[in-house]
Amino acid sequence: MFRKLNDRIFASPQITLDEVAEAQRLGIGLIINNRPEGESDDQTPGDAIEAAARAAGIAYLAIPVTHAGFSEAQVKAMAAALAASDTPVLAYCRSGTRSTLLWALAEASRGESPDALAAAAAGAGYDVTPVRALMDMLAARES
Repeated sequence: MFRKLNDRIFASPQITLDEVAEAQRLGIGLIINNRPEGESDDQTPGDAIEAAARAAGIAYLAIPVTHAGFSEAQVKAMAAALAASDTPVLAYCRSGTRSTLLWALAEASRGESPDALAAAAAGAGYDVTPVRALMDMLAARES
């Protein structure tokens, strides 16, 4: 269920409380919730995931992203969270796509190669085409 984007970052569809235990077994040190609360009736509430994560010794951060798109504040928050974590990170949303796109934008804003990010996302089954032009712009600003 957790898809590996690189050696430290995993993306996933909505996780359950049981999957928090799986994240702990994998050495995940930070769970990032990119799903807005109440997006669907079947989602596990963020506060329940947060409580389970903290009980398992895993940090938790919510950076909700709606289908309206990504803001500069969200990209900066994701970049800061990734930079501050020295442990593996699991980001999730409904399907994992928004988490992957936000990861790609955050990493591009930190100067990572958009081509390498796109390849890593594709290897995990995600397509960054919807944000590729923005990735290129962010990466160009850093170089």
